[in-house]
Amino acid sequence: MVCRSFLSLIIAATIVACERAPAPDSASSASATASARPSEAPPNATPDGGIAAPDAGADSAVAPPASSASFTTSAANVPVPLDGEEFLEQAKALFRVGACGSTGDIPARFDPAVVAKYCEQLGRASGEYKKTWIDVAEPFIAALRPKDLPNVVVYPFGGGDLLSALSTFPDAVEITTISLEPAGDIRPIDKIAPDRLAHELAVHRSHLERLFEKAHSRTDNLDKESKTELPGEVLFALVALAVHGDEPVSLRYFHLRPDGSIGYITHADIDAAAHKPKALHDLFQNVELRFRRIGAPDEDVHVARHIAFNLDDAHLKADPSLVAYLDGRPQVAAMVKAATHLLWNEHFKTIRGWLVDHADWIISDSTGLPPRIAGPAGYTQDTYGVFEGPSQFGDPDKRDAEDVRRLFASEPSRPLAFRYGYPDRAGHAHLIVTHRDRPGRPGGGSEGSQTDGGVPLPLSIGASAAGDASRP
Repeated sequence: MVCRSFLSLIIAATIVACERAPAPDSASSASATASARPSEAPPNATPDGGIAAPDAGADSAVAPPASSASFTTSAANVPVPLDGEEFLEQAKALFRVGACGSTGDIPARFDPAVVAKYCEQLGRASGEYKKTWIDVAEPFIAALRPKDLPNVVVYPFGGGDLLSALSTFPDAVEITTISLEPAGDIRPIDKIAPDRLAHELAVHRSHLERLFEKAHSRTDNLDKESKTELPGEVLFALVALAVHGDEPVSLRYFHLRPDGSIGYITHADIDAAAHKPKALHDLFQNVELRFRRIGAPDEDVHVARHIAFNLDDAHLKADPSLVAYLDGRPQVAAMVKAATHLLWNEHFKTIRGWLVDHADWIISDSTGLPPRIAGPAGYTQDTYGVFEGPSQFGDPDKRDAEDVRRLFASEPSRPLAFRYGYPDRAGHAHLIVTHRDRPGRPGGGSEGSQTDGGVPLPLSIGASAAGDASRP
């Protein structure tokens, strides 16, 4: 984008920081089960295992209704047999050196002082992020999540943001983020020149600090990350693990077969493409990162996959493998934020319709399902924070913008203490929970068959080629 959050992973214009309201009522927040992971402490646990005292100002904010945060199982939870080339050793090295993880060793050829200085700087930024975003957002979102939420999560337009996905869905067994950005080749951690390390880490740290500050990723920075020696998408994902107290246990690359099944990249694949730059680049588009909480049992493994894909209708029609993969997840929980309002755009009806057919609970900023789609599909939309109009990322439709404004005006005022994706045009934090109590869409069919009166919107320069290219 948990009661934990991630970067699978991350960052076109500077956004006005929202005014931070008090945290949700501590009693309501504490009543929610923050995580089903056996070894995870409550979101307000102190380092010594105790529980932090309630925020003195918490009574000025309206907390969401308390609920259980347990997750149901899904057919998608059946483990995919591991095959292909394993890059765990490289992942461990990058986790320690680039993500400042608490496990693993610094490779002997790197200067420990360089790593220590970088980690000191990154630690200050991540510590502030934990205090001002995770510690506020996680208990609030935990109280919003209903019982029996699917433990499989899909996050379209979510490149570089495993960080907030882990905060939003800390119990998820599988998280899939999808965006234009490729995962990137992790092998350079084995051969990057030691005297290049400080510069490389500084570039990534500046982008990570922006992510911590804005709480969502920006495509222009993600594009820059993809051109560095160390893979930005993978590094952002590993930072998400470090922030949430997790560690990697496997890292593999994969492609999607036409039927949506996963084919892992093998050593033979890499050898065959060694002298073909484009073919080699394409092998490292999609990554699967398996992880667990540090100290957790070996069987308590979770999966994060990042898939590089253009989500507009034309690309999904030309290559149906992604939709086939998604169709293997009949019921999911979903999140959408900082998505350049592309779900308002009639050139993204396929992914929008897939969400309608497969997700009964979606948390988003204003860039999620617009009311003209959500209402006929049987959803209720609950609003938090203030929305006076959309921030000008992408090409937001004026009718949808007014519909969302009216939606917020019609709902009770529910203060929001943190940013979730974009602010509105005046810098206010806002959040929408789109939900329905019964499975499936009333009447069947697909969202695209609805007669909502919409006409295709003109593609912006960014959306035409990139799907989410102008997403901050």
